[in-house]
Amino acid sequence: MWYEMSKVFGKWAEEHEADIEELKYTFRRMRQNPLSLLGLSIFVVFVFLAVFAPYVSPYDPIVQSLPERLQPPSVTHLFGTDELGRDLFSRVLWGARISLWMGIMVIAISVSVGTVVGVLAGYLGGRFDELFMRITDMFLAFPMLILAMAIAAALGNSLENTMLAISITSWPRYARLMRAQTLSVKEQLYVEAARSVGASKTRIVFKYILPNCLAPIIIQSSLRMGGTILAASGLGFIGFGARPPTPEWGVMISQGRRYIMGQWWISVFPGLAIFIVVLGLNFLGDSLRDILDPRLRRG
Repeated sequence: MWYEMSKVFGKWAEEHEADIEELKYTFRRMRQNPLSLLGLSIFVVFVFLAVFAPYVSPYDPIVQSLPERLQPPSVTHLFGTDELGRDLFSRVLWGARISLWMGIMVIAISVSVGTVVGVLAGYLGGRFDELFMRITDMFLAFPMLILAMAIAAALGNSLENTMLAISITSWPRYARLMRAQTLSVKEQLYVEAARSVGASKTRIVFKYILPNCLAPIIIQSSLRMGGTILAASGLGFIGFGARPPTPEWGVMISQGRRYIMGQWWISVFPGLAIFIVVLGLNFLGDSLRDILDPRLRRG
């Protein structure tokens, strides 16, 4: 059995030799930059805590214990307790779970919509390009957070509506990026060669254009995920996001501002969680840009 498995693995390694070398190059470049390793470490810890929050958190994040309200950080409650006696450490851990879920969903929705609009506008051109880009300009004319507040207020307070509001305000940036990449790639010789031998538009888009536009999208997504978490926390802080008692970081900071002068830990620890995660995602995004950008590649 082990012999057969080794043969299968060896065949797979031969078929994906280029991908393996690319991964080796990526990790080699990341080891050369301490900030890249720091960003990757923060992201890995963030994902781990978010996924395993039900097993790592010592208390239920929404169970109240009024006799233990407003306790400072201690061995029993590492981050202290809030005004209702809920353990802040557990709530911050569950907040990571919510932030990760919102970040992934917003990026997935906005990248999908932006990619479709950008590729169609760039490849088809003409009236399609004009129509799609004017719609994109209409969304870009409004400040992102203001437009998200208006949409969230119209839809109602919930995590799903918050994700939808941020997605609606985020997709135009990906559309602009994909349009620019498509305009550049479709003029390459290999695309012209595929077109000359009768390849369909669908085949050209999915086999030649999209694969060569992925690197900028990956970089932009990693950089925007931190901004997405900030936007979601901001909407939660001003009352347009998740509803209490949901352990969302922005909502927790908003609830703790009444006690900021005496019980600082209620707002400080969720704020530190946002700061660390967004900083780590920005470091990671910068390192991915340096690695995936061919103009910055060195041997």
